[in-house]
Amino acid sequence: MTSAPEPPAPKPALIFDDPLDQQTSDDTDGGWGERPGSDSAADLKRFLDEKPPHHI
Repeated sequence: MTSAPEPPAPKPALIFDDPLDQQTSDDTDGGWGERPGSDSAADLKRFLDEKPPHHI
């Protein structure tokens, strides 16, 4: 006796919302280099550590 083949999985539903209405991680200030509570000495150290060699 053979069993009936299983029907294919349903396709995901299409969403017609406006993607520009949703906030993304790029829309926030997080991740743009802000360091909470940093002081000027730490900023200078970071600047000197990240300075390209041709700026010495």
